[in-house]
Amino acid sequence: MRIAIVNDMALAVETLRRVVSSVSRYEIAWIAHDGAEAVRKCASDIPDLVLMDLIMPVMDGVEATRRIMRDSPCAILVVTATVTGNSSKVFDAMGYGALDAVNTPVLGTADRLQGGRPLLEKIATIGKLIGKYAKPQAPVETEITISFSKQETNPLVVIGASTGGPLAIVKILSALPVHFSPPVVIVQHVDLEFAHGLARWLGEQSPLPVRPVVENEPPAEGIVLLAATQDHLILTPSGTLRYTKNPTDIPYRPSVDVFFGSVARNWHGPVVGILLTGMGRDGAEGLLELRESGAQTIAQEKESCIVYGMPKAAVEKGAAQQILAPEQIGHALIHWFEETPAGGTAMNQTRIGK
Repeated sequence: MRIAIVNDMALAVETLRRVVSSVSRYEIAWIAHDGAEAVRKCASDIPDLVLMDLIMPVMDGVEATRRIMRDSPCAILVVTATVTGNSSKVFDAMGYGALDAVNTPVLGTADRLQGGRPLLEKIATIGKLIGKYAKPQAPVETEITISFSKQETNPLVVIGASTGGPLAIVKILSALPVHFSPPVVIVQHVDLEFAHGLARWLGEQSPLPVRPVVENEPPAEGIVLLAATQDHLILTPSGTLRYTKNPTDIPYRPSVDVFFGSVARNWHGPVVGILLTGMGRDGAEGLLELRESGAQTIAQEKESCIVYGMPKAAVEKGAAQQILAPEQIGHALIHWFEETPAGGTAMNQTRIGK
């Protein structure tokens, strides 16, 4: 794997170089000392992975991430002195497409390296995700008419997201009114270290309260819940949310497929399943399970995705009934839950395939 380093501190660059070079299958693609230099180098030589610092002169890591993902997209891992101390910038970078974040390793006394293992674990996980990209397939053109129908039992909205997900989620939540009552449960590929910070960040930009899922609680009316551990989130037959380590062989943790599948099996009221931007295919199979169980299913449209991997896989499987931008998804939820007359109505036809 070819790995680029972006950091303005000479000691940090040397530390990262040592960590990367400690694995024989990794090589240094290039080194940049500010975000602007990283954007230029990515334009001429796209690496497999960029280790991106946040606080730099000329151009910070958030803006560099935005420009790289727009012009020369590749995997980006935020590596910063303190993830928790820079949480707002971390989530901004993730909104633009960074996959994950980790604290910068340091050289301690006697030249001993501290914090290298967490970085190597992140790199290994991203390597697996990169390897899961499928070859592009021809778009599928299908026209369908979607009908919504009211039921007596409570509704539920479930959202799955990965690369670029935080920003897409904000756009959906910010479109909802403060009195929006259906529970919303989100599975975003995010590290345990800053899942709670992500919930706070989302809550600051949402009219609805956002908080982490607490073990064995049911989805709550008017509350947005976020999966907040490295384990998978599932909905149990009794209607409560629980964390589980199984299955252990899935690189995505928490897995959207695992959560969506449990909702398809165990929620007996109306469900809207939404799959947003992300690398890989996680969530596509789960969204299909939701559709086959009678749920309404939506995938994010290609143009607004940071990485059109997960939604693309769902479209190719025929799992998505609608293809919408995040802002449109929020308005569609309002239309369904607050404006649709009893007995249901047909929504506009949507062409699947971009």
